[in-house]
Amino acid sequence: MHKEELHLKFFMCVIQSRQLVRTPQRTGEEASTSSMLTQKPPPEADGSKNLDTMDDPDTMEDIPIFTNDWTMTHEEHHAARTLGVGKAIAVLTSGGDAQGMNAAVRAVVRVGIFTGARVFFVHEGYQGLVDGGENIREATWESVSMMLQLGGTVIGSARCKDFREREGRLRAAHNLVKRGITNLCVIGGDGSLTGADTFRSEWSGLLSDLQKEGKITAEEAKKSSYLNIVGLVGSIDNDFCGTDMTIGTDSALHRIIEIVDAITTTAQSHQRTFVLEVMGRHCGYLALVTSLSCGADWVFIPECPPDDDWEEHLCRRLSETRTRGSRLNIIIVAEGAIDKHGKPITSEDVKNLVVKRLGYDTRVTVLGHVQRGGTPSAFDRILGSRMGVEAVMALLEGTPDTPACVVSLSGNQAVRLPLMECVQVTKDVTKAMSEKKFDEALKLRGRSFMNNWEVYKLLAHVRPPVSKTGLHTVAVMNVGAPAAGMNAAVRSTVRIGLIQGNRVLVVHDGFEGLAKGQIEEAGWSYVGGWTGQGGSKLGTKRTLPKKSLEQISANITKFNIQGLVIIGGFEAYTGGLELMEGRKQYDELCIPFVIIPATVSNNVPGSDFSVGADTALNTICTTCDRIKQSAAGTKRRVFIIETMGGYCGYLATMAGLAAGADAAYIFEEPFTIRDLQANVEHLVQKMKTTVKRGLVLRNEKCNENYTTDFIFNLYSEEGKGIFDSRKNVLGHMQQGGSPTPFDRNFATKMGAKAMNWMTGKIKESYRNGRIFANTPDSGCVLGMRKRALVFQPVAELKDQTDFEHRIPKEQWWLKLRPILKILAKYEIDLDTSEHAHLEHINRKRSGEAPV
Repeated sequence: MHKEELHLKFFMCVIQSRQLVRTPQRTGEEASTSSMLTQKPPPEADGSKNLDTMDDPDTMEDIPIFTNDWTMTHEEHHAARTLGVGKAIAVLTSGGDAQGMNAAVRAVVRVGIFTGARVFFVHEGYQGLVDGGENIREATWESVSMMLQLGGTVIGSARCKDFREREGRLRAAHNLVKRGITNLCVIGGDGSLTGADTFRSEWSGLLSDLQKEGKITAEEAKKSSYLNIVGLVGSIDNDFCGTDMTIGTDSALHRIIEIVDAITTTAQSHQRTFVLEVMGRHCGYLALVTSLSCGADWVFIPECPPDDDWEEHLCRRLSETRTRGSRLNIIIVAEGAIDKHGKPITSEDVKNLVVKRLGYDTRVTVLGHVQRGGTPSAFDRILGSRMGVEAVMALLEGTPDTPACVVSLSGNQAVRLPLMECVQVTKDVTKAMSEKKFDEALKLRGRSFMNNWEVYKLLAHVRPPVSKTGLHTVAVMNVGAPAAGMNAAVRSTVRIGLIQGNRVLVVHDGFEGLAKGQIEEAGWSYVGGWTGQGGSKLGTKRTLPKKSLEQISANITKFNIQGLVIIGGFEAYTGGLELMEGRKQYDELCIPFVIIPATVSNNVPGSDFSVGADTALNTICTTCDRIKQSAAGTKRRVFIIETMGGYCGYLATMAGLAAGADAAYIFEEPFTIRDLQANVEHLVQKMKTTVKRGLVLRNEKCNENYTTDFIFNLYSEEGKGIFDSRKNVLGHMQQGGSPTPFDRNFATKMGAKAMNWMTGKIKESYRNGRIFANTPDSGCVLGMRKRALVFQPVAELKDQTDFEHRIPKEQWWLKLRPILKILAKYEIDLDTSEHAHLEHINRKRSGEAPV
């Protein structure tokens, strides 16, 4: 096999694993050695948490990215571990800092070292590259320890005028050549990545000049004949076309929402109006998602300037909100907001307008650089880690003919796009806005940006009907365990239902309340302020409907319920199946129903993600950060942490990735006592390094015999004299707390989508003066699948469900487990490879969102 072919083969192994579905017949040894480092789930297994790709299936363009190619032999695997030998990679962060950059740097360093390559930090961005010296230092495995949870960029960032000049780039090239570095990973915004592409295009000329000046030898020039460039987009603005989310955006939303929640309490106390200005430059993403996540009364974004009479419309909206009983108003202003004539709309302008016309006590808060600070969210840590892994693959696979690429997030896949194509589309958006072609700018931002805008306009700008008699009657209920975001889903469902002219009822305490008649009508103000509240305001229970079908049928008739929106976890799904079965006996149950998955366990069939799981994941990460800090201070200490999830290992796996765990035990990947012994030995070896701490996660039902106490006792006994062990059962704190921005936005979109479907399905099922829905597609799960929100009949999902263990038979996130192992310095087998193709952003622009 040719060397180049082996390179390609190995790195496709590193990036793509086979489907890891639970197979009990495998032995523990087979299970522990069957994982591979995986980066790109295939489209059909996509489980993105990113809201920027949730479009209708018929508008999506499926672009095949991989085709199965080879299987590696043992000899080839041995060779693969030395593919990076003789190569050097440099990583730098440039431009504005963003939370999650450190996670990307950590992944680049560790995966690079894993392949045998030398990896160098470039401190202070391009300035460090130009100045050289101590600014370019070789990295070690331990040098990126405790970096994952830190905000900003540990290796520093600076805006560099010198690099804009050819003389500066000549000095930078000299510094790289002298260290044998021919692979450069740049983490930054579009300006930083454009500079990197310029550097690469000039490389041959720069080497020629250096050789003429006698600064490098002919041999050095030959060894460094071409430069590979890979970019990772780090920007809180999420303004780079070609990727669904940039590193740092989710964390910035966390900071914003924390402040909005705090301001809301004081605003209510004094009946104030608050105008909050958020960052984003010429992109309104942060402002728009913030407005959806906090239920703002108005948002100003540069892509969608308000109409010329916006002052009257805004004041009318604020006064109507107060008339309905609200004690506060929240207005979000993007820093680049403008009117249709290009005139800036500032937060002070808005404040002065409200004070002058309405006389409200109004305050302005400019959030500023606090949005860049703080610890990265779980999503940004995982995103940075995945992109870092892909960057190493792209660099070491590169050839002189490979264009500079940027690693992007497409749904839940890390893909490569030509860097300058992405930069050009990004510039096209700015150009469209400067030419006042705002509709074009909105389309260039992508379909999901447009969807966000449409949902916002419905909830904030459309007046609810005054009529008391609704067109149809729809009931909303929570089922199962509480999950953060349930209230946001109820709020969205109720208000969209009212806007459509429906009568909306709320059911307390799940199916039990439906059987007992604990039902009341909800108006617009009933759900006011619910978006940011955790738990379940309606009350929720695990009771299933099967034993109460007669009472439930009677109350459906009594309250004239014509459709049912069920928000909950596995019990909601199981209850939906029982309602379908009950239709054979009770005609009253022949009404449409839709299930919105909401559970911290993320185990509802038909959806790759559930409302509440992101909040639980961030809660676990926060706790792990504190525990790691404690362990680092006391030295030689290992913590065993038990997470929730039932039999589903989602929380343990993703928290392990986000917190930098040494191991994560889950039910879906069986393990034996030999695996536990290997993990103990791994920690023994780790204690000999400068990193004298350990973190092990255990899913609560991963093994009935290897309990948390058993693992704690085993580690305590085997670690005697080397490390101490401690255990921590996180328990129900994982179900509490305010929902994260993602869960709020996700729940809001799901509620709106569910009610739109419900209204259409009720009209479709109206026959002979009554509603009769008895087809399989009249009872659905609304889930995130294949980068879209889709409705799937509950009956069709039965074959995809492991009812005994309450989990789907196939789970996309299992493909990410090998990343956890390799970043924890485990030796893993790589036995499958798939061939990757470079995508082109132009293929996406016609149909789906590049942003």
